[in-house]
Amino acid sequence: MSVRQTWVVREGSDAASWFDVRLSFADGARLEALAVLSRHGVRVEDVRARPPLSLDDLSVLAEWLEHPLFHACAPAGAAPAASRRARPAWPGGREGRRLVAREYRAAREAGGDPVLAVMRATGHGRRRSLRLIGQARDDGLLTPRRARR
Repeated sequence: MSVRQTWVVREGSDAASWFDVRLSFADGARLEALAVLSRHGVRVEDVRARPPLSLDDLSVLAEWLEHPLFHACAPAGAAPAASRRARPAWPGGREGRRLVAREYRAAREAGGDPVLAVMRATGHGRRRSLRLIGQARDDGLLTPRRARR
């Protein structure tokens, strides 16, 4: 069972939060749902199940989703919105550069774009991410880009 908040939309003082809910059952069945929490209540936007749900299973769908959504939504509903920044919190200094180097190396090993991986992790644009990568190189956390002659 996993629940993660995918995004929040704010309009004035109202906010709506979307949650990805994934349930795995002992018999191998899986259920994925997209639920929306707003001041009007909780709505299920999309449900995908493998194997497909029967009518009886649809009738107990709310019971399956109630417990995981309650635990995911309770802290989100109780906590006030501290900031309007979309960027995740990222440590500064040496610790931040160490995390940049880790993201960079992981993306390289996976065959992905390392700069894009740093951009996703930090929430910064391309220029700022390149600057962070350069700082990690200067600290010796990454190999030098070019050999010095």
